[in-house]
Amino acid sequence: MRFSVWPSPQRPWRDVRALVLHCDESGWDGAYFADHFMPDDPAGAPADGPVLECWSVLAALAAETRHLRLGPLVSGNLYRHPAVVANAAATIDQISGGRFIVGLGAGWQRNEHGAYGIDLLEVGPRLDRFEEACAVVRSLLGQRRTTIAGAHYRITDAPCEPGPVQAHLPLLVGGSGEKRTMRIAARYADEWNAWGTAEDFRRRSPLFADHCAAVDRDPGSVARSTQALVFLSTDETWLAPLRRDASARARLLGTPAEVAEQVAGYAAAGVDELIVPDWTMGSAARAADTLDLFWNEVAVHFR
Repeated sequence: MRFSVWPSPQRPWRDVRALVLHCDESGWDGAYFADHFMPDDPAGAPADGPVLECWSVLAALAAETRHLRLGPLVSGNLYRHPAVVANAAATIDQISGGRFIVGLGAGWQRNEHGAYGIDLLEVGPRLDRFEEACAVVRSLLGQRRTTIAGAHYRITDAPCEPGPVQAHLPLLVGGSGEKRTMRIAARYADEWNAWGTAEDFRRRSPLFADHCAAVDRDPGSVARSTQALVFLSTDETWLAPLRRDASARARLLGTPAEVAEQVAGYAAAGVDELIVPDWTMGSAARAADTLDLFWNEVAVHFR
């Protein structure tokens, strides 16, 4: 199983840089960054709070890291034209020496779309546009010239030069929608990503296999990844109130031995990559300590 870190975009750049470089030196497999412009607000109102811009951060990390695979988790399609995404991805792959993965999603955060005047669209049209965007990105990154006359994008004899270092720059499709999003992932993705528990993945795997069969694709050719909030400590006093909180969101909670058992459940469910957000880990110094604890006492059992 691969393990990647997901630093909060609300951290200062110096902390994001330090944490990712620390993971690069420690042996982690990858680092992802969220593509948003403001904190989420359930009511859809514009929200104050610092949020670093995803693709700028990824370009900077590509120049400074040496080993980690890097990518957005995931880039919002409605505010990122796919031709621009493809060219940026090829350039960051050049900067990194061939370590980039293009993470794409249909978009969902209402407040940032509303604040910037970007139409979020209803779910059906949003996914129609997203599916077409995946085709555009895939073609631009793999073909010398691309022409696509779609309902949403018109690409005419378009190059993408310089192309990526990787002969096949991987595409990650993010989302758990069982009818459309999983079908799009089955058609275009090298990796499918969705939040969820191990049980969620066990239930979804046959559905994803059916989508792959419908497009004549081996489901084993698509890697699967997920993420869960992490509450890891050897301090039972700190863990005790968290154990009493019956959160519905996927999480890894407990001592290293307990968390390793939970990770084993994900591995048994067919998850190839576990992405670890640092959002619950406090200061950058404490996050680095927790990530070390995870790497040395949890991840080691799955390498």
